[in-house]
Amino acid sequence: MQYRKFGRTYWNISEIGYGMWGMGSWSGSDDTESMQSLQLAVDMGCNFFDTAWAYGEGKSESLLGELIRNNKDQKLYTATKIPPKNRQWPSKREYTVYDCFPPDHIQEYTEKSLEISGLGYFDLMQLHTWEDSWLEDESWFNKMMELKSEGCFNAIGISINRWEPWNGIEAVKSGLIDSVQVIYNIFDQNPKDELFPACREKNVAVIARVPFDEGSLTGNLTKDSEWPEGDWRNTYFVPENLKASVERADRLKPLVPEGMSMAEMALRFILAEPAVSTIIPGMRKQHHVESNMSASDGVPLDGRLLSELEKHRWERQPTGWSQ
Repeated sequence: MQYRKFGRTYWNISEIGYGMWGMGSWSGSDDTESMQSLQLAVDMGCNFFDTAWAYGEGKSESLLGELIRNNKDQKLYTATKIPPKNRQWPSKREYTVYDCFPPDHIQEYTEKSLEISGLGYFDLMQLHTWEDSWLEDESWFNKMMELKSEGCFNAIGISINRWEPWNGIEAVKSGLIDSVQVIYNIFDQNPKDELFPACREKNVAVIARVPFDEGSLTGNLTKDSEWPEGDWRNTYFVPENLKASVERADRLKPLVPEGMSMAEMALRFILAEPAVSTIIPGMRKQHHVESNMSASDGVPLDGRLLSELEKHRWERQPTGWSQ
């Protein structure tokens, strides 16, 4: 496992972190299997774990707390997110700070996350949605700094809406935050244009989420793929998106090097971007952990392949189903 500095915190973070959404609320999750996968990740050198209250209303946070208690001899970095008060993902331009993150709500959910996880503090506390216009009202920041001074967490971050990397640039430039979490993958390359340069200038850490585009960049989806009733992916992979995603993924398959999976190629593409501090793929099974962790070996993708993959950039705008 290779490690990178986490922005101005200077934490040494594993290049491949762990996204814990799937084990909190996706169909087919099994707590025993989840804990085994989490422990395997630790054993393979992963030390960054990202969760949120919204992932099963604290369920994922409780699993993370158990993992930390099982590995008291190791420094594992914990990150969670406060849900917006109005429970709307993504945020919209008309939402105010008081609609989503009033001070009393920030306090309440910081305390809830600490209680259900059983942790004394989190390393990183993030706002689960964001609007750059909220910089005009620093009440959210003042409360976050108050809780930070009390030892509830050590750093402050934001999670940027899907396909809106522009809607976080001013937050980075403000100097108020330590990290941004943003979608970045072979299809979604927009953060490279303005967000990543701003992060480099301000030494703000970048957490790259959705490395496999919710599954399409594994190469395993087909136009007939289905999920159990109630599974979130049914609302994302509506027919128009599933068809387009599979067709674009199929065009990538001839580029996958011999002996490498498409998922590994997708991770290595992201690791080629120096602004990225860590990637957080979702991993509910041990073979996913083994495969994803192995991508962090210090061996870069061939430059010619990177150039070809850059041509597969997909310009997308938020829709009613993109969430």
